[in-house]
Amino acid sequence: MKSWRIMTIFLLCLGLASVTACNPLGGSEQEATEQLAEVVRGDLTVTVSGSGNLEVSNEAMLAFGVGGRVDKVYIEEGGKVSKGEVLAKLETDSLELALTEAQVAQTQAEVAVTQAQVTLQTAEYELETAQDLYAQPEIHTARAAVSDAQSYLEYAKQILAQALTTHDIKVWTNEVAYAEETLRAAEVSLNEMLSAPDTEEVAIKRLQVELAKQSLELAEQSLELAEQSLETTRKQLDEATITAPFDGIIASVYVEEGDVISPPTMAPQIVAHLIDPSSMELNVEVDEIDVIEVKPGQRAIIEVDALPTLPIEGKVSFISLTPKEEGSVIVYDVKIDFNVPEGIGLRAGMSATADIIIAERNNVLLVPDRAIKQDSQGNPIVEIMVNGQIEERGVDIGVSDGFQTEIVDGLEEGEVVIERRAKPKSSGSGLF
Repeated sequence: MKSWRIMTIFLLCLGLASVTACNPLGGSEQEATEQLAEVVRGDLTVTVSGSGNLEVSNEAMLAFGVGGRVDKVYIEEGGKVSKGEVLAKLETDSLELALTEAQVAQTQAEVAVTQAQVTLQTAEYELETAQDLYAQPEIHTARAAVSDAQSYLEYAKQILAQALTTHDIKVWTNEVAYAEETLRAAEVSLNEMLSAPDTEEVAIKRLQVELAKQSLELAEQSLELAEQSLETTRKQLDEATITAPFDGIIASVYVEEGDVISPPTMAPQIVAHLIDPSSMELNVEVDEIDVIEVKPGQRAIIEVDALPTLPIEGKVSFISLTPKEEGSVIVYDVKIDFNVPEGIGLRAGMSATADIIIAERNNVLLVPDRAIKQDSQGNPIVEIMVNGQIEERGVDIGVSDGFQTEIVDGLEEGEVVIERRAKPKSSGSGLF
C-alpha cells in the first residue's frame, strides 16, 4: 500500500486560530480549525511502500549427475566455499575403468577408419588402371573429338556475330548448324564409349571399390559411436564430482560419506544447498494504484524489522506483469535487489519494508497538503493572509507526499497560507 514520507523538511508554523462554523448542508455543527503556515523551502521525497520477506538472490541446490556411493564430503553447514572448489565426490573406480575402455575403443575405431580409407584408395586406383588399360586410347580420341567440335562451334559463332553481308551471314549460319551437329555426334560417341559394358576385370574392380566405400562408412560410424561413448563416460566421471558454481556459504548438507545416491532419472537427490549471502532481494507487494509509478532502477530504502536502525539502499529490478488478489485488493510483486553489508546478520526470510522513491525534489517551495483547494473550474488555489485579510490565489503544484505539496508557481517563500482542518463536533458526552 502507499506510504508517503518526507525526508528532510523545514517547516515553520506562525500562528494558530480557531473559529466555529455551521455545516453548509444544514446538518450538525462542526468545529473548524484554521492554522497559518509559512511557505518554506525544503526537500520532498515521495515514496511507494510495500512489505515482504528477504530472499537470497543467488543460490543453488547441488546434486550429482550420476548414481553411486558417496566417497568424500568436504563441506559442512555454514562453511565458506570458493567457485570451482570440490565439495563432494562419488566412488569412481568403475567410471575410470569405463573411461579407459572407451579410450581404447576410440583408438581402435580410428585405426579401422584409416585402414578402410587405404583400402578404398587402393581399390579406386586399381579400377582406374583397369579402365585405362582397356579403354583409355579410344576414350582419349573421343574426348579430343568433343573438344575440337566445341572449339570450332565457338569459332563459327564468333564469325557469324561479326558477319556483315547477307551472304556471309547465310554461310556462317550453316557452319554453326554443322558445328552443333558435329559436337552432338562426338558427345554421343563419347557417352556410348563410357557406358559400354565393362570387361570382367573392370567389373570386379568396380565392385571392390563399392565394397571399400561401404567398409569405410561402417568404420566411420563405429568411430562416431566410440567418440560418443567416450564423451558420455567423461561426462559421467565429471558429474561424479560436485564443485561450487560460485563463491558462497553452504546452507545445508544432506548426505554423508558412504551414502548411496540413486541415478537421477527423475528427481536428483540434493547433496548441498549453496547460497551467496553477499547479495539478496526483497519481494514486496505494491497496490495496483501505486505500481504504475514504480519503474526498474528506482532507488528503494529497505528497513528490516529485526534491524530497524539500519536502513539499506537497493534498486527495483523487476515488476510483475501479472496481478495477485489479497483479499479484495489487487497487488503486484516488485523485486528489489541490494548488496548486503558485511557482519550485520541478515537472514533469508526476515520481514522487511521498502520505501521505493518515485520522486525527489530539493530546495522547493512547500505548503501543507490541506492548504490546497480547488476553484469552481477545478484549478488549484490557496488562501493567503495579506495584511490581516484572506485572499485566494491560483497556484501551480508539483508532487505531494500526502502531507506537503510542492508549489511550482504562484507563491513566494515567506508568504503565509491558511490550512483548514474540520472534524465533526461530538454529539454526546464523553472524552474529546
